[in-house]
Amino acid sequence: MGSFDRSVSLKQTRWTVTGAAGFIGSNLVEGLLSLDQDVVGVDNFSTGHRENLEKVLAKIRPEQQRRFTFVEGDIQSPEVCRKACRGASAVLHHAAVVSVPFSVEHPTLTFDVNSKGFINILDAARAEGSRVVYASSSAVYGDLPGLPKTEESPVAPISPYGLSKRDNELWGALYWQSYGVPTVGLRYFNIFGPRQDPKGAYAAVVAAWMNSLKKGRPGTVYGDGSNTRGFCHVRNVVEANILAGTTERKDAFGQVFNISSGSPVGLLDLYDVIRSVTGQRGEETNPLFAPKRLGDVLHSAADISKAERVLGFVPRVSLEEGLADLAREDG
Repeated sequence: MGSFDRSVSLKQTRWTVTGAAGFIGSNLVEGLLSLDQDVVGVDNFSTGHRENLEKVLAKIRPEQQRRFTFVEGDIQSPEVCRKACRGASAVLHHAAVVSVPFSVEHPTLTFDVNSKGFINILDAARAEGSRVVYASSSAVYGDLPGLPKTEESPVAPISPYGLSKRDNELWGALYWQSYGVPTVGLRYFNIFGPRQDPKGAYAAVVAAWMNSLKKGRPGTVYGDGSNTRGFCHVRNVVEANILAGTTERKDAFGQVFNISSGSPVGLLDLYDVIRSVTGQRGEETNPLFAPKRLGDVLHSAADISKAERVLGFVPRVSLEEGLADLAREDG
Protein backbone atom coordinates (compact mmCIF):
# COMPACT_ATOMS: atom_id res chain seq x y z
CA MET A 1 0.00 0.00 0.00
CA GLY A 2 3.00 2.31 0.21
CA SER A 3 2.55 3.05 -3.49
CA PHE A 4 -0.09 5.60 -2.53
CA ASP A 5 2.39 7.93 -0.78
CA ARG A 6 2.43 10.41 -3.65
CA SER A 7 -1.24 11.30 -3.18
CA VAL A 8 -1.21 12.08 0.55
CA SER A 9 -0.15 15.42 1.93
CA LEU A 10 2.68 15.49 4.46
CA LYS A 11 0.53 16.77 7.30
CA GLN A 12 -1.29 14.28 9.51
CA THR A 13 -4.88 13.72 8.40
CA ARG A 14 -7.83 12.14 10.21
CA TRP A 15 -10.16 10.05 8.07
CA THR A 16 -13.53 8.42 8.68
CA VAL A 17 -14.37 5.33 6.64
CA THR A 18 -17.99 4.16 6.67
CA GLY A 19 -18.57 0.55 5.76
CA ALA A 20 -15.08 -0.07 7.13
CA ALA A 21 -15.57 -3.83 7.56
CA GLY A 22 -16.71 -4.30 3.98
CA PHE A 23 -14.74 -5.08 0.85
CA ILE A 24 -13.81 -1.58 -0.33
CA GLY A 25 -13.97 -0.08 3.16
CA SER A 26 -11.44 -2.49 4.64
CA ASN A 27 -9.06 -1.86 1.75
CA LEU A 28 -9.39 1.89 2.38
CA VAL A 29 -8.61 1.37 6.07
CA GLU A 30 -5.55 -0.69 5.17
CA GLY A 31 -4.27 1.84 2.66
CA LEU A 32 -4.69 4.80 4.99
CA LEU A 33 -3.19 3.12 8.06
CA SER A 34 -0.21 1.97 5.99
CA LEU A 35 0.38 5.67 5.27
CA ASP A 36 0.39 6.48 9.01
CA GLN A 37 -2.97 8.26 8.90
CA ASP A 38 -5.50 8.36 11.75
CA VAL A 39 -8.61 6.38 10.79
CA VAL A 40 -12.04 5.99 12.36
CA GLY A 41 -14.04 3.09 10.94
CA VAL A 42 -17.78 2.60 11.28
CA ASP A 43 -19.82 -0.47 10.39
CA ASN A 44 -22.87 -2.35 11.65
CA PHE A 45 -21.71 -5.70 10.18
CA SER A 46 -24.88 -6.16 8.14
CA THR A 47 -22.70 -7.14 5.17
CA GLY A 48 -19.19 -6.36 6.40
CA HIS A 49 -17.14 -8.81 8.46
CA ARG A 50 -15.05 -8.37 11.60
CA GLU A 51 -12.55 -10.76 10.02
CA ASN A 52 -11.80 -8.16 7.33
CA LEU A 53 -10.64 -5.65 9.93
CA GLU A 54 -8.69 -8.33 11.79
CA LYS A 55 -6.84 -9.18 8.57
CA VAL A 56 -6.05 -5.50 7.98
CA LEU A 57 -4.69 -4.96 11.47
CA ALA A 58 -2.60 -8.13 11.24
CA LYS A 59 -0.84 -6.77 8.14
CA ILE A 60 0.35 -3.44 9.56
CA ARG A 61 2.76 -2.29 12.25
CA PRO A 62 1.64 -1.95 15.90
CA GLU A 63 2.06 1.83 15.83
CA GLN A 64 -0.21 1.97 12.80
CA GLN A 65 -2.76 -0.27 14.50
CA ARG A 66 -2.99 2.27 17.32
CA ARG A 67 -4.10 4.91 14.83
CA PHE A 68 -7.34 2.98 14.20
CA THR A 69 -10.58 3.56 16.14
CA PHE A 70 -13.74 1.59 15.47
CA VAL A 71 -17.35 2.68 15.97
CA GLU A 72 -19.92 -0.08 15.70
CA GLY A 73 -23.21 1.36 14.50
CA ASP A 74 -25.65 2.04 11.68
CA ILE A 75 -25.52 5.11 9.43
CA GLN A 76 -29.30 5.27 9.74
CA SER A 77 -28.56 6.74 13.17
CA PRO A 78 -27.61 10.45 13.11
CA GLU A 79 -25.87 10.00 16.46
CA VAL A 80 -23.64 7.24 15.11
CA CYS A 81 -22.74 9.42 12.13
CA ARG A 82 -21.87 12.38 14.33
CA LYS A 83 -19.68 10.22 16.56
CA ALA A 84 -17.88 8.62 13.61
CA CYS A 85 -17.23 11.91 11.81
CA ARG A 86 -16.03 13.88 14.82
CA GLY A 87 -12.76 15.61 14.00
CA ALA A 88 -12.48 14.08 10.53
CA SER A 89 -10.76 15.99 7.75
CA ALA A 90 -12.34 13.68 5.19
CA VAL A 91 -15.13 11.10 5.27
CA LEU A 92 -14.89 8.21 2.80
CA HIS A 93 -18.48 7.01 2.62
CA HIS A 94 -18.92 3.37 1.56
CA ALA A 95 -21.60 2.03 3.90
CA ALA A 96 -24.52 0.94 1.73
CA VAL A 97 -26.77 -1.77 0.43
CA VAL A 98 -24.45 -2.76 -2.41
CA SER A 99 -26.20 -5.61 -4.22
CA VAL A 100 -28.36 -4.84 -7.26
CA PRO A 101 -30.47 -8.03 -6.92
CA PHE A 102 -30.94 -7.43 -3.18
CA SER A 103 -32.05 -3.87 -3.84
CA VAL A 104 -34.65 -5.13 -6.31
CA GLU A 105 -36.07 -7.36 -3.58
CA HIS A 106 -35.74 -4.73 -0.83
CA PRO A 107 -36.29 -1.24 -2.31
CA THR A 108 -37.41 0.41 0.94
CA LEU A 109 -34.40 -0.78 2.92
CA THR A 110 -32.15 0.31 0.06
CA PHE A 111 -33.63 3.82 0.22
CA ASP A 112 -33.36 3.98 4.02
CA VAL A 113 -29.69 2.95 4.09
CA ASN A 114 -28.32 4.40 0.87
CA SER A 115 -30.25 7.67 0.62
CA LYS A 116 -31.33 8.63 4.13
CA GLY A 117 -28.10 7.25 5.61
CA PHE A 118 -26.07 9.37 3.22
CA ILE A 119 -27.90 12.52 4.29
CA ASN A 120 -27.00 11.68 7.90
CA ILE A 121 -23.35 11.51 6.85
CA LEU A 122 -23.59 14.81 4.98
CA ASP A 123 -25.13 16.51 8.00
CA ALA A 124 -22.43 15.13 10.31
CA ALA A 125 -19.70 16.28 7.90
CA ARG A 126 -21.30 19.70 7.65
CA ALA A 127 -21.19 20.07 11.44
CA GLU A 128 -17.51 19.03 11.53
CA GLY A 129 -16.35 20.95 8.47
CA SER A 130 -15.32 17.66 6.83
CA ARG A 131 -14.97 16.76 3.18
CA VAL A 132 -17.08 13.81 1.91
CA VAL A 133 -15.87 11.40 -0.76
CA TYR A 134 -18.66 8.96 -1.50
CA ALA A 135 -19.16 5.79 -3.50
CA SER A 136 -21.46 6.13 -6.48
CA SER A 137 -21.79 3.53 -9.21
CA SER A 138 -21.87 2.86 -12.93
CA ALA A 139 -25.39 1.60 -12.20
CA VAL A 140 -26.61 5.21 -12.49
CA TYR A 141 -26.21 4.96 -16.27
CA GLY A 142 -28.61 2.05 -16.66
CA ASP A 143 -28.81 0.42 -20.08
CA LEU A 144 -28.99 3.47 -22.32
CA PRO A 145 -26.99 3.15 -25.56
CA GLY A 146 -23.66 4.87 -26.06
CA LEU A 147 -20.25 3.69 -24.80
CA PRO A 148 -17.95 4.53 -23.18
CA LYS A 149 -19.90 6.43 -20.56
CA THR A 150 -18.75 9.93 -19.68
CA GLU A 151 -19.98 11.90 -16.68
CA GLU A 152 -22.13 13.89 -19.12
CA SER A 153 -23.85 10.77 -20.49
CA PRO A 154 -27.58 10.47 -19.74
CA VAL A 155 -28.45 8.56 -16.57
CA ALA A 156 -31.35 6.13 -16.27
CA PRO A 157 -30.88 3.65 -13.41
CA ILE A 158 -32.85 0.40 -13.70
CA SER A 159 -32.57 -0.80 -10.09
CA PRO A 160 -33.26 0.67 -6.66
CA TYR A 161 -29.53 0.46 -6.02
CA GLY A 162 -28.69 2.52 -9.10
CA LEU A 163 -31.43 5.02 -8.27
CA SER A 164 -30.12 5.43 -4.72
CA LYS A 165 -26.65 6.18 -6.03
CA ARG A 166 -27.97 8.80 -8.43
CA ASP A 167 -29.95 10.26 -5.53
CA ASN A 168 -26.68 10.53 -3.56
CA GLU A 169 -25.02 12.41 -6.41
CA LEU A 170 -27.77 15.01 -6.38
CA TRP A 171 -27.56 15.38 -2.60
CA GLY A 172 -23.78 15.64 -2.77
CA ALA A 173 -23.96 18.46 -5.32
CA LEU A 174 -26.64 20.22 -3.27
CA TYR A 175 -24.62 20.11 -0.04
CA TRP A 176 -21.65 21.66 -1.83
CA GLN A 177 -23.71 24.35 -3.55
CA SER A 178 -26.00 25.20 -0.64
CA TYR A 179 -23.95 24.44 2.49
CA GLY A 180 -20.35 24.52 1.32
CA VAL A 181 -19.67 20.87 2.18
CA PRO A 182 -16.91 19.72 -0.21
CA THR A 183 -18.21 16.51 -1.82
CA VAL A 184 -16.69 14.24 -4.46
CA GLY A 185 -18.62 11.32 -5.96
CA LEU A 186 -16.81 8.32 -7.46
CA ARG A 187 -18.76 6.25 -9.97
CA TYR A 188 -17.24 2.79 -9.58
CA PHE A 189 -17.22 0.30 -12.43
CA ASN A 190 -17.22 -3.30 -11.16
CA ILE A 191 -14.58 -3.23 -8.44
CA PHE A 192 -12.78 -6.45 -7.50
CA GLY A 193 -9.95 -7.49 -5.23
CA PRO A 194 -9.02 -8.96 -1.82
CA ARG A 195 -11.74 -9.49 0.79
CA GLN A 196 -14.62 -9.29 -1.67
CA ASP A 197 -17.28 -11.68 -0.35
CA PRO A 198 -17.59 -14.67 -2.74
CA LYS A 199 -20.55 -16.26 -0.99
CA GLY A 200 -24.28 -15.95 -1.36
CA ALA A 201 -26.67 -15.24 -4.21
CA TYR A 202 -25.51 -11.63 -4.57
CA ALA A 203 -21.76 -12.14 -4.77
CA ALA A 204 -19.93 -10.00 -7.33
CA VAL A 205 -18.96 -11.94 -10.42
CA VAL A 206 -15.15 -11.94 -10.04
CA ALA A 207 -15.26 -13.03 -6.40
CA ALA A 208 -17.89 -15.71 -7.04
CA TRP A 209 -16.11 -17.20 -10.05
CA MET A 210 -12.67 -17.02 -8.47
CA ASN A 211 -13.96 -18.81 -5.37
CA SER A 212 -15.64 -21.58 -7.38
CA LEU A 213 -12.84 -22.13 -9.87
CA LYS A 214 -10.13 -22.26 -7.20
CA LYS A 215 -12.06 -25.24 -5.82
CA GLY A 216 -12.40 -26.85 -9.25
CA ARG A 217 -16.09 -26.05 -9.47
CA PRO A 218 -17.93 -24.26 -12.31
CA GLY A 219 -19.11 -20.68 -11.93
CA THR A 220 -22.59 -19.46 -12.83
CA VAL A 221 -23.17 -17.06 -15.73
CA TYR A 222 -26.47 -15.17 -15.52
CA GLY A 223 -27.82 -14.68 -19.04
CA ASP A 224 -25.95 -15.76 -22.16
CA GLY A 225 -22.60 -14.24 -21.17
CA SER A 226 -22.69 -11.56 -23.87
CA ASN A 227 -22.67 -8.81 -21.22
CA THR A 228 -19.59 -6.58 -21.19
CA ARG A 229 -18.08 -4.80 -18.22
CA GLY A 230 -15.27 -2.49 -17.30
CA PHE A 231 -13.47 -3.74 -14.19
CA CYS A 232 -11.24 -1.98 -11.67
CA HIS A 233 -8.96 -3.41 -8.98
CA VAL A 234 -9.62 -2.12 -5.49
CA ARG A 235 -6.08 -0.71 -5.13
CA ASN A 236 -6.97 1.73 -7.90
CA VAL A 237 -10.07 2.67 -5.90
CA VAL A 238 -8.04 3.31 -2.75
CA GLU A 239 -5.83 5.68 -4.69
CA ALA A 240 -8.85 7.44 -6.22
CA ASN A 241 -10.29 8.02 -2.74
CA ILE A 242 -7.04 9.41 -1.39
CA LEU A 243 -6.68 11.71 -4.36
CA ALA A 244 -10.28 12.93 -3.95
CA GLY A 245 -9.81 13.29 -0.20
CA THR A 246 -6.72 15.48 -0.53
CA THR A 247 -7.19 17.43 -3.77
CA GLU A 248 -7.00 21.19 -3.49
CA ARG A 249 -8.90 21.75 -6.73
CA LYS A 250 -12.27 23.26 -5.95
CA ASP A 251 -13.55 22.29 -9.39
CA ALA A 252 -13.61 18.71 -8.06
CA PHE A 253 -16.24 19.54 -5.44
CA GLY A 254 -19.89 18.81 -6.13
CA GLN A 255 -18.74 16.65 -9.04
CA VAL A 256 -18.80 12.95 -9.94
CA PHE A 257 -16.01 10.97 -11.58
CA ASN A 258 -15.91 7.64 -13.38
CA ILE A 259 -13.45 5.24 -11.74
CA SER A 260 -12.45 2.25 -13.84
CA SER A 261 -9.47 0.81 -15.67
CA GLY A 262 -8.80 -0.77 -19.01
CA SER A 263 -11.16 -1.73 -21.80
CA PRO A 264 -14.47 -3.52 -21.20
CA VAL A 265 -14.39 -7.31 -21.34
CA GLY A 266 -17.13 -9.83 -22.18
CA LEU A 267 -18.19 -11.99 -19.26
CA LEU A 268 -17.35 -15.24 -21.04
CA ASP A 269 -13.90 -13.84 -21.85
CA LEU A 270 -13.51 -12.85 -18.20
CA TYR A 271 -14.53 -16.36 -17.18
CA ASP A 272 -11.82 -17.81 -19.44
CA VAL A 273 -9.18 -15.51 -17.93
CA ILE A 274 -10.12 -16.58 -14.39
CA ARG A 275 -10.02 -20.24 -15.46
CA SER A 276 -6.56 -19.64 -16.84
CA VAL A 277 -5.09 -17.88 -13.80
CA THR A 278 -6.53 -20.55 -11.49
CA GLY A 279 -5.25 -23.36 -13.72
CA GLN A 280 -8.74 -24.81 -14.17
CA ARG A 281 -9.19 -25.70 -17.85
CA GLY A 282 -11.07 -29.00 -17.65
CA GLU A 283 -14.65 -29.56 -18.84
CA GLU A 284 -15.77 -29.89 -15.22
CA THR A 285 -15.25 -26.13 -14.87
CA ASN A 286 -17.23 -25.12 -17.96
CA PRO A 287 -19.64 -22.34 -16.89
CA LEU A 288 -23.18 -23.03 -15.78
CA PHE A 289 -25.85 -20.77 -17.27
CA ALA A 290 -28.83 -19.30 -15.39
CA PRO A 291 -31.55 -16.78 -16.36
CA LYS A 292 -30.59 -13.11 -16.54
CA ARG A 293 -31.26 -11.30 -13.27
CA LEU A 294 -33.59 -8.31 -13.02
CA GLY A 295 -31.62 -5.06 -12.77
CA ASP A 296 -28.45 -6.37 -14.40
CA VAL A 297 -27.00 -3.94 -16.95
CA LEU A 298 -26.03 -5.47 -20.31
CA HIS A 299 -23.05 -3.28 -21.23
CA SER A 300 -20.84 -0.98 -19.16
CA ALA A 301 -17.65 0.90 -20.03
CA ALA A 302 -16.13 4.11 -18.69
CA ASP A 303 -14.31 7.15 -19.99
CA ILE A 304 -12.07 8.17 -17.07
CA SER A 305 -10.50 11.25 -18.66
CA LYS A 306 -12.27 13.61 -16.25
CA ALA A 307 -10.81 11.81 -13.22
CA GLU A 308 -7.39 11.86 -14.87
CA ARG A 309 -7.62 15.58 -15.62
CA VAL A 310 -9.08 16.86 -12.34
CA LEU A 311 -7.98 14.32 -9.72
CA GLY A 312 -4.81 13.01 -11.33
CA PHE A 313 -6.22 9.48 -11.24
CA VAL A 314 -4.33 6.94 -13.35
CA PRO A 315 -5.19 3.27 -12.69
CA ARG A 316 -2.01 1.30 -12.14
CA VAL A 317 -3.33 -2.22 -11.48
CA SER A 318 -4.68 -3.92 -14.61
CA LEU A 319 -7.46 -6.50 -14.76
CA GLU A 320 -5.00 -9.26 -15.61
CA GLU A 321 -2.57 -8.31 -12.83
CA GLY A 322 -5.35 -8.06 -10.29
CA LEU A 323 -6.85 -11.43 -11.23
CA ALA A 324 -3.45 -13.10 -11.07
CA ASP A 325 -2.90 -11.65 -7.57
CA LEU A 326 -6.28 -12.96 -6.44
CA ALA A 327 -5.54 -16.42 -7.82
CA ARG A 328 -2.37 -16.57 -5.71
CA GLU A 329 -4.19 -15.74 -2.48
CA ASP A 330 -5.08 -18.50 -0.05
CA GLY A 331 -8.66 -19.68 0.31
